Amino acid sequence: MKSVLIYCQSVNVRLDAGPDIREITPLLEHAIHESQVESGVLCATMIGSTGSLTTIEYEPGVVRDLMEAVNRLAPPDLEYEHEKAWHDGNGHSHVQAALLGPSIALPIRKGRLKMGTWQQVVAINHDNRPRQRSIEVTITGTVS
Repeated sequence: MKSVLIYCQSVNVRLDAGPDIREITPLLEHAIHESQVESGVLCATMIGSTGSLTTIEYEPGVVRDLMEAVNRLAPPDLEYEHEKAWHDGNGHSHVQAALLGPSIALPIRKGRLKMGTWQQVVAINHDNRPRQRSIEVTITGTVS
């Protein structure tokens, strides 16, 4: 009978002022390797209200397209109610992050993330300043 394991790890990534998009697939694959989970699920959540996680084809054109799309959805130059309270210039950052979401769940098969050939996991900082982001990773699954 195979054992079920729950493995937790914090992953940190430095991101420039947003939207800044960085691939984190190798960091997540490393966590899976350390967990020794062969089949299960990886759940990751970016801590903070101005960051998000998603998957894309991580190539310069798609990265640029996503940055521009996010800025069209919640443009930095609009007036946001958040600005009236905090005057920190990042009202758009909160809206952008909420639209994409802070979390992602991905299948693990044969000790690897099960994704498409051109699919990678990315972390996005939407804030108007550089940030050190913490991503909480929880891996649940069977081990050999």
